[in-house]
Amino acid sequence: MSFQASVRQVDTVSIIDCSGRITLGDESDLLRETLHRELERGQKKLLLNLREVTYCDSAGLGELIGCLNTVTRRGGSLKLLYVPKKMRDILQVTRLDGLFEICSDETAAVKSFGITNPTVMSKILKHFRHP
Repeated sequence: MSFQASVRQVDTVSIIDCSGRITLGDESDLLRETLHRELERGQKKLLLNLREVTYCDSAGLGELIGCLNTVTRRGGSLKLLYVPKKMRDILQVTRLDGLFEICSDETAAVKSFGITNPTVMSKILKHFRHP
């Protein structure tokens, strides 16, 4: 199944519903383009719904980190919703789970954007500076 992304708005949060495989190539390009389009529209609160993602390779993980960096540098916030177990396991093994706020309830995730976290970039920097 190829990667697909659709965007819906809940309050001031853009929810990007993802499905399929996040891999090197067109799939990761589409994810990046979708996030950039939302940022260009002025959206700063982004929630990636990964419930229907069936596979994510290392390039896909790299793309998620790149997206987090881009959103954070532009003053926004990116959170992950409904991360499949295999992806959660990979994020934990690679110690990347500490970079992302991972949510398991859409309503709570949307409400959580009312509280901003200015330390996200410092977490990213700290993660890559220390083993």
